[in-house]
Amino acid sequence: MLETFGYAYMQRAMVAGMLIGALCAVIGVYVVLKGLAFIGAGISHASFGGVAIGVYLGVNPIWSAIVFCVLVAWGIGLTSRKGHVKEDTAVGVFFASTMALGILVIGLVQGYQVDLFSYLFGSILAVTAQDVWATVAIAALVLSIVGLLYKDLMFVTFDSEMAEVTGVPAGKLYFLLITMMALTVVMSIKVVGIVLVSALIVTPAAAAYQLTERFRTMMMLAVAFGVGSCVVGLLISVPLQIASGAAIVLLSTLVFFVCAALSPRRRRAKATN
Repeated sequence: MLETFGYAYMQRAMVAGMLIGALCAVIGVYVVLKGLAFIGAGISHASFGGVAIGVYLGVNPIWSAIVFCVLVAWGIGLTSRKGHVKEDTAVGVFFASTMALGILVIGLVQGYQVDLFSYLFGSILAVTAQDVWATVAIAALVLSIVGLLYKDLMFVTFDSEMAEVTGVPAGKLYFLLITMMALTVVMSIKVVGIVLVSALIVTPAAAAYQLTERFRTMMMLAVAFGVGSCVVGLLISVPLQIASGAAIVLLSTLVFFVCAALSPRRRRAKATN
């Protein structure tokens, strides 16, 4: 198994997996605590439309997906906040329409050669050096923003109304958060694919939530679970010749169930009953 690290493609895959695992975990903490999991799923499926547009225009599908997903995220936010529509309803509308747009655009492409399967289900071993550097740049941007606005984002996550009253721009931070979600989703496509990316965002954070009530500890545990799942999933997928993205998500899910079984919350609930 260790000899595979001598190959450049494996080294790139490992670096990309560790970065994405950490990035998804950090954003996932806010997603889980603020109840934004469905928005994450909507944005991830909307990325199919962005990929399709990139293929049609002859540009890098990842960059077109970034622009498209940020617009969709803002569309969901504006529709739910300004259009008097519930958030889950807005997500449902954009979820379906953007997938339909992607299918329509792909159908218009003549002589379609790009491996659509790799975007839908991930292909971490096909990550290029350019993909790695793009991931480094986006991860650095998102994590820097989280570090700079750590207290404000935490305040808004737990009580947005009180944050607004005390002068914290809760509305602007909400749109900043869903923008970072969109960036995270798109950069994760190559690792686990459009279909599974929302699971990589939610599951490590949900697992960490089972073990602690402290925000900082939850974030650290989520990063450990996210990075660990990506590394171990990649290591076992190569010799077993199974899909890396699926292995990563299933390992993350296994970690969640183990944490749920060991959860102090569960033990306290049993003691109360």
